[in-house]
Amino acid sequence: MQFSAREDIEVPINSVFDMVSDFERFERMAMRRGIDVRRLDTDAMVVAGTEWKTEFKLRGKPRQMSVVMTDYDKPSQMRFEAASKGMTGLTTVDFLALSPRRTRLSIEMSLAAKSLPARLLLQSMKLGQSKFRKQFQVRFSEFARELEQRHLHGA
Repeated sequence: MQFSAREDIEVPINSVFDMVSDFERFERMAMRRGIDVRRLDTDAMVVAGTEWKTEFKLRGKPRQMSVVMTDYDKPSQMRFEAASKGMTGLTTVDFLALSPRRTRLSIEMSLAAKSLPARLLLQSMKLGQSKFRKQFQVRFSEFARELEQRHLHGA
């Protein structure tokens, strides 16, 4: 299953990249939602090869997922590979400078099942695909507006 979204943001590309690569902020946001996130290295810098382990509940069952940043090309792209017991995922975040003060932020995600339960989960997602895609785009748009506000207020 693949889905994507893109937004044009009134923020310079380097600022967008820096805000999107504030992984400590994302880790805190995930923890507030009940997801246990542990970064496996102690280096303050995030580079290709940085890995996170996560634990969360999905459909009432505890799940574990490993996420590895496979590409960190400032300011143009980040790529992540995720793996769990039954599923793999690839996420690519692209940054394109449209002008000195405007950036196109794009995200593309793909999920693949490795087990029968994961295939069933993906199949149920596919059945509600249009709603899921719409919700994903709405949340991505909200995220883009948040980036603009953070840039505007210097946060």
